[in-house]
Amino acid sequence: MGIYEELIERGLLAQVTDEKEIRDLINNGKATFYIGFDPTADSLHVGHFMTLVLMKRLQQVGNRPIALLGGGTGMIGDPSGRSDLRKVLTVEDIDHNVNCFKKQMERFIEFGEGKAMLINNADWIRNLNYIDLLRDVGACFSVNHMLAAECYKQRMERGLSFLEFNYMIMQAYDFYYLHEHYGCNMQFGGDDQWSNMLAGTELIRKKTGKDAYAMTITLLLNSEGKKMGKTASGAVWLDPNKTSPFDFYQYWRNVDDADVMKCLKMLTFIPLEQLREMEKWDDSRINEKKMILAHELTELVHGKDEADKAQAAALALFSGEGDDNNMPTTELENVPEEGVQLLDAMVTAKLITSKGEGRRLIEQGGVSVNGEKVTDVYLVLTKAMLQSGVKIKKGKKIFHKIVTK
Repeated sequence: MGIYEELIERGLLAQVTDEKEIRDLINNGKATFYIGFDPTADSLHVGHFMTLVLMKRLQQVGNRPIALLGGGTGMIGDPSGRSDLRKVLTVEDIDHNVNCFKKQMERFIEFGEGKAMLINNADWIRNLNYIDLLRDVGACFSVNHMLAAECYKQRMERGLSFLEFNYMIMQAYDFYYLHEHYGCNMQFGGDDQWSNMLAGTELIRKKTGKDAYAMTITLLLNSEGKKMGKTASGAVWLDPNKTSPFDFYQYWRNVDDADVMKCLKMLTFIPLEQLREMEKWDDSRINEKKMILAHELTELVHGKDEADKAQAAALALFSGEGDDNNMPTTELENVPEEGVQLLDAMVTAKLITSKGEGRRLIEQGGVSVNGEKVTDVYLVLTKAMLQSGVKIKKGKKIFHKIVTK
């Protein structure tokens, strides 16, 4: 089985432009492919994680990845899959985010001479002359064809800015530039990028007469059709300072039963033979599957030590085994003898953004302290309790320990 066939069995492939050519290229390790990452935040998230895993799979069999950081396109903002205008970032914010992305990507992709390339499209896009771009690239695009693209259709009723309208041209120009300067012959991306990617293959054909290829990967959706990697409090980040290894582990430990095998196939490097056997497991072993999924992904992102610690902390919570030393913890300072109100402690620990939010959670039965559901919104955590460590559960999946000296 070649890597192309493996991607199909893992459920990763969505659409391809030229199946035979793409299969031959990647199965023989002859693809120089790029995936773009627009730096809209200071950390990669679970949505990016899936594409990083794909890059790693393809690099392992000899293909050469280009991780394209959108220091230029990030100044416009991709309208694909969005219902409103993305926040316009400053150049300083974009450059800071680019540097954060670089550090995180090195954990997954092997960069260096003859290996993967890390390139920032700010190097050419920020220096483009508007008139030259219109004459050289804009003339290759049909406005009617662009307006028919799915990435624009959903925005037409609510309003599509001229700034965003240019994104397709910029992304197509990226592919053309990488093709001409780095021998890039293929682009990968999420299935919502299909229209933009086709624009790139067409631009290369019109400008050079050569073929280039595009392939999209299946969006990571749960059984309800919603994008995975989000919680009630926001995205699941790869930066441990934004989503702790324990919370990252817990996110995957708590995925719906129906999504476990899909995630194991799409996101882990567990051999397909082993996954086929796991599919035969009795339903009573679903929690075992979830623990394997959570540990594998936490190890990929944060390393084995952090994955082991997160699993030990989870076992301490749910089965009484292991220890809770690795649970996300906040230490309160200068606690008076009479203690502090639970809501104040939760605000300090960033479990809630306000006391009002905390009161609503308690009234809805969504907060527990040391295993007991809280009904009193004025509950006080005494200093003695905090010195022993107070375990707070918010909702069904968020756990936090609050302590003091």
